[in-house]
Amino acid sequence: MFDWENLRHFLAVARAGTLSGAARALQVDHATVSRRLAAFESELQASLVQRLPRACQLTPMGQQVFEQALAMEEGAYAIERRTQASRHPLNGKVTLSAPPILATHLLAGKLADFRVAHPGIQLSISAQAHQVSLSHREADIALRLVRPKEAGSVVRKLGCMPFALYASRDYAPLRRPQDWTFIAYDAQFADMPQQHWLLGIAGHRPVSCELSDISGHLAAARAGAGVAGLPCFLADTDPVLLRLKHEGESFSRDIWLVVHRDLRRAAPMRAVMDFLIEVVASQKALALDKTR
Repeated sequence: MFDWENLRHFLAVARAGTLSGAARALQVDHATVSRRLAAFESELQASLVQRLPRACQLTPMGQQVFEQALAMEEGAYAIERRTQASRHPLNGKVTLSAPPILATHLLAGKLADFRVAHPGIQLSISAQAHQVSLSHREADIALRLVRPKEAGSVVRKLGCMPFALYASRDYAPLRRPQDWTFIAYDAQFADMPQQHWLLGIAGHRPVSCELSDISGHLAAARAGAGVAGLPCFLADTDPVLLRLKHEGESFSRDIWLVVHRDLRRAAPMRAVMDFLIEVVASQKALALDKTR
């Protein structure tokens, strides 16, 4: 019987395509990955990975082992999920993945209330722009701004987050739309829907600055750096900002709650999901559009 840790390192190499990428994913050093991979091949008495100068490529046998190993990995995660679901009703740690805009500006201010209501639950919120795998236990629950499609998950639409244009009340060209400059995302987020919407409104007018997160957009707009596309729940209540009229289309992002089906009935998960539903529902600006 082979060592499960060796299998885990092989899977990481197969996914990453390089030893260094696998090392980063596993948070170990390059030498450990190389040693574990060699040990796994020795245990199976088979060559699984062809080590190229800048990449690792699966051999035909390696591809077969990879496909079988994925099923074994999912089985192990399923055991872990179901074991967690059977633990003490309102105890333990729950990991929530959420977009930074929601983690920072919607949820963080409500954590004290959650702690009072559920002192036995440690809620860990990871603010991430990319989607994590619930099947692989990278998070227990997630909030997402696109409809989740992960196999084995249970999905619920919680709200709708409208965006609008905002600028500081002291922004010099405030009353001259032809002179507006715009605060956009940087290149790594060039494909975000709100970026396309904003640049569509901007047209030939210039971008004054680029920032990677919505908190930066908010701060730059408040400082008078230009016009930003911001969520209405965040910007409408800011006394420094003014919502601007424009000739472009309206824009919004849906808010989705997703949990793996093996965990959805666990009491700690249910408590966190109820908390998320309540927080979103308490924001009138995030109310579901019943006409959509």
